[in-house]
Amino acid sequence: GWEVEPWLLRDLLVHVDEEYTGPAGTAIWVTENGAAFDDQLVDGAVHDEDRTRFLTGHLGAILDTIDDGVDVRGYFYWSLLDNYEWAWGYHKRFGIVRVDYDTQERTVKDSGLAYRDIIAARALPAQP
Repeated sequence: GWEVEPWLLRDLLVHVDEEYTGPAGTAIWVTENGAAFDDQLVDGAVHDEDRTRFLTGHLGAILDTIDDGVDVRGYFYWSLLDNYEWAWGYHKRFGIVRVDYDTQERTVKDSGLAYRDIIAARALPAQP
């Protein structure tokens, strides 16, 4: 139920650069950016298309921000693993790796595989 608007990340980073980091000569690192979706493990896989779109959309926004001249040096998706969230307990899953809380078995979600491919290629996938 949360809005997903990657362009707002670009607007925020440009604003932070104009007001704070640019004048100070400091680079920006995005250290927590992620989303929770209703992930389902089906036949040993998690096809989380919404999270994959979230990830590629926000990475695209960061690339646009860099094109605008903002010194963004890094991006860390939140979170690698599904985990306990203080406000929602185990009900919200943010990870790009699914954790079975009973067995602790890990399954890399499609979004995690997409992130791996983006990192390896050093490029976002072509848009249709």
